[in-house]
Amino acid sequence: MTAHAACELCEHDGGTLVFRDEVLRVIRATGDEQSADHPAFYRVIWNAHVAEWTDLPPVDRSRLMQTVAKVETVLRNCLKPTKVNLASLGNVVPHLHWHVIARFDWDARWPAPVWAPKQRQVPDAAQRLALPLKELDQRIAFAVKAR
Repeated sequence: MTAHAACELCEHDGGTLVFRDEVLRVIRATGDEQSADHPAFYRVIWNAHVAEWTDLPPVDRSRLMQTVAKVETVLRNCLKPTKVNLASLGNVVPHLHWHVIARFDWDARWPAPVWAPKQRQVPDAAQRLALPLKELDQRIAFAVKAR
């Protein structure tokens, strides 16, 4: 794996590790306000340090997007969210990763982006999900492993 010394995603998993293989990993975001307010907030992270999607050869781009699609599919099937947000920004952490976030009309920032100011307080967001987070993590790991 190619790493970059100053990159937090090269140095750390980036959240609760759900799945990892030789080329990518899936984590559930934890430890910040957005992940507390949006508990089904996942990231698909390319292990090697690359900044842009087009830094990857086409076969790897396909692998990455197939993984994003599998995570989205599990979220849609298991949680029935109002919407799933997909984003690949990398402005703060220039390491290739995709956000896959289940959104609900009851969540703290709906209908605004997860990075916007809160619209309301939702102290029990994780308990509102149709599945416990550990079970959701297991279903995502199983789906991603199935190539």
